[in-house]
Amino acid sequence: MSDIYNDIEPNVIDDEMVQKAIEEQFPEDIGKIAKREGINFKDVTELQLSFRNILQIDNLWQFENLTKLQLDNNIIEKIEALESLVHLVWLDLSFNNIEVIEGLDTLVKLQDLSLSNNRISKIEHMDALQELQIFSIGKNNLTTLEDVIYLRRFKKLRTLNLTGNPLCNDEHYTLFVVAYLPDLVYLDFRLVSDTTREAAVLKYQDFTELLEREEAQALAQLEEEQAKQKELEYHKAAFVEYLNGSFLFDSMYAEDTEAAKLASLPGVGDLQEAYPSGDFVSVCENLFNYGLQEYEKREAEVSDFYESLHEALTANQQEGRKLILDFENRNKTLLAASRLFPVEACCVNAQSPVTESHLISRSRVLRSAFSLTIFSTMTQCRDLENRHHEELLEISITALEKSLKNELDEDLPADVQMLLVDRTTIVNAVNTSHGIHLLKIDKRESDILSNINHWQTSVTEKAVQNEIDRNRERIREIVQYIDNLQEELDNLEIMEPIV
Repeated sequence: MSDIYNDIEPNVIDDEMVQKAIEEQFPEDIGKIAKREGINFKDVTELQLSFRNILQIDNLWQFENLTKLQLDNNIIEKIEALESLVHLVWLDLSFNNIEVIEGLDTLVKLQDLSLSNNRISKIEHMDALQELQIFSIGKNNLTTLEDVIYLRRFKKLRTLNLTGNPLCNDEHYTLFVVAYLPDLVYLDFRLVSDTTREAAVLKYQDFTELLEREEAQALAQLEEEQAKQKELEYHKAAFVEYLNGSFLFDSMYAEDTEAAKLASLPGVGDLQEAYPSGDFVSVCENLFNYGLQEYEKREAEVSDFYESLHEALTANQQEGRKLILDFENRNKTLLAASRLFPVEACCVNAQSPVTESHLISRSRVLRSAFSLTIFSTMTQCRDLENRHHEELLEISITALEKSLKNELDEDLPADVQMLLVDRTTIVNAVNTSHGIHLLKIDKRESDILSNINHWQTSVTEKAVQNEIDRNRERIREIVQYIDNLQEELDNLEIMEPIV
C-alpha cells in the first residue's frame, strides 16, 4: 500500500461503504435510481472496493452471487470473511499488507487471483482453487524456487506472474519455472517460447520425470481412497457399513481384555479361530447383501413415487386449465379480463390419484420388512455368540479343574493364572467377555434400526410438508382467482347505467 494512505484512518467494510461503492459502479442516472429504490446485495455480481484504506475484510456475506471482487490498494493484513462468496471467479487483493495466503478454501470457482505487492513469503493453502487459470503474486517475499512446485496441482494454470520476488534473481529461474509448470503460456507478462521450453526440459528432465512418477503414485492412491470412501458412503446409506466381512466380530474383541487372557487357555485358540471363519461372518455378509438390495428398492420406490406424482400433477393442471377455460368461454363477455391470473394454476375439482399417503404407506412397509430381517439376523448372531460362550465356558472350567489338580501341561501367563483360582473367578471372566460381545451386537442392531426409522420419518415428513405446501399454494391461487372474478363483477356493476 502506498505511503500516501498512512495518514488516513483505517476502515472496515460496512453497509455504507458497499452501498456507496455499488452506486458508483452504475451510470449517474441509474445510480440515482438505485440510491432511491435501494439495492438487493444478492443481485450484485461485481464489487469494487479499491483505494478505501480497508484494514479488515468483513460484511460481505450478503453478496452471495458475487463473481468479481476488487480489494486492491488497501491496507488489508489478512485474507478472511470470504467464505460465503462461493461463486467468485475473479479476486484482486494486490497492493495490501497480506503476509499469509489463507481463507480461500470455499472459493472453488476462482479463476483469476491477484496477490501482487504484498508481504507473502510462501505459496500455500490454495489447494481448493482447482479452476485457477491466472495467478499474479509478483513483488512479494518469495525466496525459494521450490515454492513454485506447489503450483503444479493447478492443471488449468496458464498465466503466472512472479516478477519482483527475490527468487527471480536465481540464474535458472525461468527454466526452473517452465520445466516444473510445463503448461504455462505466459510467465511474467511474456509468452513462453518453444526455445525456452526445450531448454527447460533438457535441464530439468530427470527431476521432473521423477516428480511425475511420484505424483502419479499419489494420484492413484488418492483415487483409490476416494473410491473406498464413496463405497463406504454407499454402504452407510444402506445402513450396512462394515458388515461385509469380520468387522463386527473384530469389534466384539477389540475392547475385550478378558478374551485376550482366556485365549491362552488350552483349546481356546482353536475355538476362537473357528468362530469368525464360520457362520458369524457369513450371517453378517448375508445381511450386508440384503441391505444393499433393500436400499436400491427404497431409492426406486421414492423415485417412482415422485415421478408418478409429477405426471399426475401435470395431468391435473391440464384438466384444471380446461375447466377454467370452459368456464371463461361460457362467460367471455363478463370475464374477458380475468386472464390476469394463470388458469392452469386452479384445479379445483380434479384430484390426483397419487398422493403422499401412498409413499408414507409404502415407506412403512419397507421399514417394517427391513426391521424384521435385521432382528432375525441379529438373533442369529446372538445365538452363535451364545453357543460360543457355552463352549468357551466348558473349556475354561475344564482348564480350571486341571489347574487345581496340577494337570496343566502349559505354563500360563500370570494374569491368566489369576483366573484359575476358583470357579467364580473364571466364570465371571467368561461372562464378562460374553456380555461385551452381546452389547456390540445389540448396539449394531440398534444403530441399523435407528437409521431405518430415521429414513422412514424423513420420507414421511418431507412428503407431508410437500403436500401441505402444495395445498397452501393451490388455496392461495384459488383465492386470488376468485378475487379477480369478484373485482371484474364489481367493475361491471359500476359500469351499469342508472335507470
